[in-house]
Amino acid sequence: MNILTLLQTAPAAAPAAGNSWSMWIMLGLIVLVMYFFMIRPNRKQQKELENFRNSLKKGDKVVTVGGIYGEIVEVSEKTVLIKVDGDVKLRVDKNGLVKDYSSQQQ
Repeated sequence: MNILTLLQTAPAAAPAAGNSWSMWIMLGLIVLVMYFFMIRPNRKQQKELENFRNSLKKGDKVVTVGGIYGEIVEVSEKTVLIKVDGDVKLRVDKNGLVKDYSSQQQ
């Protein structure tokens, strides 16, 4: 009976090792897909936004995170003074600016 028991358990152990490798391959593929569809585009968008904020200059028309449209009057290291309407001016952190609409028509 011992020989029969050994013969029955030996083939069952071999597929378990194959399943282990296929599990790691599938896990690796999932990580790779997540990188190309989620992480990489997000990094690209962050770099574009950083370049936009670093290239701000007087006269640019911008939109804040809160949806306020204005024209840049003054640019300092961390803040921007925008003219909203008439004599109304707001000092906004550069991180609060999300879009440039200088080239778009109103």
